[in-house]
Amino acid sequence: MSNFLYIANVIAAYWVVSISMVYLNKIILSTPGSSIPAPLFITWFQCVVTCAICVLLGHVGESTRASGAKSHFNEYPLVRYRTATGLAVLPLSLVFVGMISFNNLCLQYVEVSFYNVARCLSLVFNVIFTYAILGRTTGWTTCATLLIVICGFALGINGELNFSLFGTSAGVLSSVFVSLNSIFTSKMLAVVDNDKSQLLYYNNFNAAVLFVPLIVLFEGHVLLESAATLTSAYFWLCMTLTGVMGFLIGLVTVLQVKATSPLTHNISGTAKAAAQSLLAFYIWGNAATLQGVAGILLVIVGSGLYTWVQMSLPAAPPAAPPAAHHLAKSSDSVEVVRDAETGPVAVVR
Repeated sequence: MSNFLYIANVIAAYWVVSISMVYLNKIILSTPGSSIPAPLFITWFQCVVTCAICVLLGHVGESTRASGAKSHFNEYPLVRYRTATGLAVLPLSLVFVGMISFNNLCLQYVEVSFYNVARCLSLVFNVIFTYAILGRTTGWTTCATLLIVICGFALGINGELNFSLFGTSAGVLSSVFVSLNSIFTSKMLAVVDNDKSQLLYYNNFNAAVLFVPLIVLFEGHVLLESAATLTSAYFWLCMTLTGVMGFLIGLVTVLQVKATSPLTHNISGTAKAAAQSLLAFYIWGNAATLQGVAGILLVIVGSGLYTWVQMSLPAAPPAAPPAAHHLAKSSDSVEVVRDAETGPVAVVR
């Protein structure tokens, strides 16, 4: 009974953190009077918060290890930025910047209920890049599930009353980078000795630096015009909460996978995406159409079937073409787990 309650609490925590992160991001991106139309600046701040949490947890972990105490914090290493390692991780950071930038641009311009549909093509790009980069083919059963997702995407677009071409295009580009991020995450784990905390720190540190010139170039005038919002305690509270949620989503993803299984995690993520979309119709007052709801359901069903098919396939031996010879081997016991909202957010060992 206690084990059941623990699993239920972990799954509930995953749902709360993931849905809250999306909703809070929507508030600070496009709510009149309490937001700033500067997704690059907002994402930069979230990266800074993640780095600060990594540093803090590293120092706490160092203290608990030195005292010999048994603590969960012992798992967090002391992080220090080394230029050589940071440069080695830079390719992943460039992909990461593209992923989270287009993700927040999508969320800024589309309705929350349509958000999952706008970003659903990451599964399709996974198959494309798996073949193009890793040289692995995909079975017809998997392709059939992707066809359901594509039909849901098309139906959702046709049924969206407040359709945004820019926002949807940003969602598609975000999907491209989500798929690339999955591949590069596996590749870069070897650079940090398969330490997910170190990779998280280096990736967010690099991204925070990369965002600075982009913010100055594209959003400097927006920040100057938003002085009133920048002095709002409510705005900074939401900003800090989203930064913390961005870190916690990786933690609760790891907890959920360890408490259940990768398959259960992905099923939970698919169900959570459905709840998030349906809740948005009520919380955000998004107008619903029959085609729009049907598109959401098709995307969710197709994603769920894709997960089931992938998990039922036997493990394939890792391909080793010249372009991918640094990818983590299966013997490394490394698995990149895809979150239904944020893409690969955790590495489970």
